Amino acid sequence: MENRILGIPVSPLAHRRWLHFRGNRRGWYSLWIFLVLFTLSLFAEGIANDRPLLVRYDGAFYAPVLHDYPETTFGGEFETATDYRDPYVADLIHEKGFMVWPPIRYSWDTINYDLTRPAPSSPSFENWLGTDDQGRDVLARLIYGFRLSVLFGLSLTLVSAVVGVLAGAVQGYFGGIVDLLFQRFMEIWSGMPVLYLLIIMGSIIEPGFFSLLFLLMLFSWMQLVGVVRAEFLRCRNFDYVRAAKALGVSAHVIMRRHMLPNAMTAALTFLPFMLAGAVSTLTSLDFLGFGLPPGSPSLGELLAQGKNNLQAPWLGIVAFLAIALTLTIITFIGEAVRDAFDPRKHVAAPVTQGGPIAEKLAMGTSPDTSEEPGQ
Repeated sequence: MENRILGIPVSPLAHRRWLHFRGNRRGWYSLWIFLVLFTLSLFAEGIANDRPLLVRYDGAFYAPVLHDYPETTFGGEFETATDYRDPYVADLIHEKGFMVWPPIRYSWDTINYDLTRPAPSSPSFENWLGTDDQGRDVLARLIYGFRLSVLFGLSLTLVSAVVGVLAGAVQGYFGGIVDLLFQRFMEIWSGMPVLYLLIIMGSIIEPGFFSLLFLLMLFSWMQLVGVVRAEFLRCRNFDYVRAAKALGVSAHVIMRRHMLPNAMTAALTFLPFMLAGAVSTLTSLDFLGFGLPPGSPSLGELLAQGKNNLQAPWLGIVAFLAIALTLTIITFIGEAVRDAFDPRKHVAAPVTQGGPIAEKLAMGTSPDTSEEPGQ
């Protein structure tokens, strides 16, 4: 019977690793929590926005979330973009139609000018998690900040993984003087003061998403070089690699087709932990003021708000819980991936986690996923 994962045919080994990953309930549930939160954050504009999702005016429909409309479109007097929170504009629209608002009527940079108490204000029905010291909705900034942090972490992890795998592959395959020179270069490069470089770069150019991503990538790619290099050094003397060389197969074909799959097994187990490290790095830089431009929605900026406003404890509590939850579920996913790829735990780990799939794997029988609860 053909093994499939999400409808995609896979090898028996990959299918077995997938079953072991699912057998780790902590990692499996953490994956689903992360996917749900991240998917919702991708549609943040439809959840938290100071513009309506849909406007019906004088028999016509408009989508302010997707397009800017001048105030004159709705009977106003100015050609500027419409402020849908303005009571005057809202009355004009309600006379000939209606507006459909998102659950949170604030975007990440919307200031609530109707606060009944000085900012930062405590949680209320209008601002569910309160406002920061500039009157911006904390929940809206939390949603946008979570998306920004995860996207930055994923981008940094992906780019660093590609560069690190390529560098480790070249070192391990060719060895000799190439490996020696590369190792000496890495020793010098790893000693560079990253924080000082960030401060210098911040004084020369305005820090942004891509400039910060590029600067951190210059140093984060070294995390995977060691494991990939060790795997290539081990595989370069295998009989099938020697046979491919004797047949005249080019070096890049041998590295890509015969050696890279073995190295990726070790590299994949590091990716979730690299993601957690990337999110932590961005949060730390934003907290210190050397990260994204001031005012950007980020978890580190929210944490700095809590430090600067000790009289508003909800700011620090929300930031702490958001960062702790994010890093915890990513770490749990990484531990489950690590155990799934570890051949020494293919018997012991599933038994401790429990569940029908784990028990059948431990007994050496073929698991029938139709018997798993929830299927």
